[in-house]
Amino acid sequence: MKLKSLFLVVLALTLTACGGVDPNSPQGQRQAIFKQMLKVSEDLGGMLRGRIAFKEEGFVSGAAELDRLTRTPWQHFPQVREEGGESRAKDEVWQRQERFQQLARELEAGTAALVAATAARPLQSAELVAPVQRVEDGCKACHEEFRAF
Repeated sequence: MKLKSLFLVVLALTLTACGGVDPNSPQGQRQAIFKQMLKVSEDLGGMLRGRIAFKEEGFVSGAAELDRLTRTPWQHFPQVREEGGESRAKDEVWQRQERFQQLARELEAGTAALVAATAARPLQSAELVAPVQRVEDGCKACHEEFRAF
C-alpha cells in the first residue's frame, strides 16, 4: 500500500513538472502580467458594479497599478513566436505587429485616462464608469483580434 501511494505521489509530481509554461520565459512573464491585470480590473469593475465595496483609496491605487501593469506585457512578446507552451496568442500577434502595438497603445491611453479620472476627489463612481469601460473595451478589442479562445 505504501509503495502504491509513493508511486502515485511521484507520478503526480512528474506530470505536474512536465506541463505548463516556464515562468521565466517571455510567455510565462506576460501571462503572469495579464493575470495581474485581470485581477485588478475585475476589482475596479466590481467596485463600480456593487460586487465589492467601493473604497476610494483602493480604487485610486488599483487604477494606478493597472496603468503600471498595462505598460509591461508588450516587452514579453518576442519578435517571433516562441515554440512550445500553451499560448493563447494567435499568430497574428507576430504577423500584424503594427496593429497589435496600436491596440496596446490604446489600452495604455485608456488606463492613463482612468488614472486622470481618479484625481478629482471625492471620487464619484458615475464619473468612473466611462473610463473603466474604455479600459475594458481596450482589452476586449485586443482579445478579439489576437487571442485564441
